[in-house]
Amino acid sequence: MKISPQNRFDACAIELSSGKPLRQSLFERPTLHVARDLIGKVLVRKIGKEKSSVIITETEAYIGEDDLACHARFGRTKRNAVMYEKGGAWYVYLIYGMYWMLNVVTEKENEPAAVLIRSGVLTSTGEVLRGPGILTKALKIDASLYGQSAISGALQIQDIGTQTRRIVKTARIGIDYAGEYKDKKWRFVLRRDDLARTAL
Repeated sequence: MKISPQNRFDACAIELSSGKPLRQSLFERPTLHVARDLIGKVLVRKIGKEKSSVIITETEAYIGEDDLACHARFGRTKRNAVMYEKGGAWYVYLIYGMYWMLNVVTEKENEPAAVLIRSGVLTSTGEVLRGPGILTKALKIDASLYGQSAISGALQIQDIGTQTRRIVKTARIGIDYAGEYKDKKWRFVLRRDDLARTAL
């Protein structure tokens, strides 16, 4: 597929061989800290002998039963049960019957919270994956990853030592129904020029 200049990010010449899985303790911290710290980290997807990698450039935090934008707002259900486990597991769900959303669970057991991985850069091509549905399609993510570890296995998050300095905080997207919580600045976005300096 031909990638237009506006959909390409010239930061794909990145060294991934030295990537290290994140520690369990990182995910058990407060969700806002995790959401910010995941910017610049890399999603590594393994399917058989194939491996794809995406630099995380945008995240959103969803925190607890009081957060009216969080799936935990209605309490524990079959769908969101993994959110009540300790941080470090994948919470994957389908929206509109066609788009898979990828979230990593955070905080301690019985403190339901998660970080949505919204956007990233495919390291093999430099293609900018704008939006969570596009990102999950590129990495062939589906319900089979629900509850699996983000530290090991078929999909994990690795640290490649990038230094992320200019991260923008904004309100989350598409949650106008969430009352006072719709204006919380719980979305974190890496400025593109910062990634260009640190990832090459």
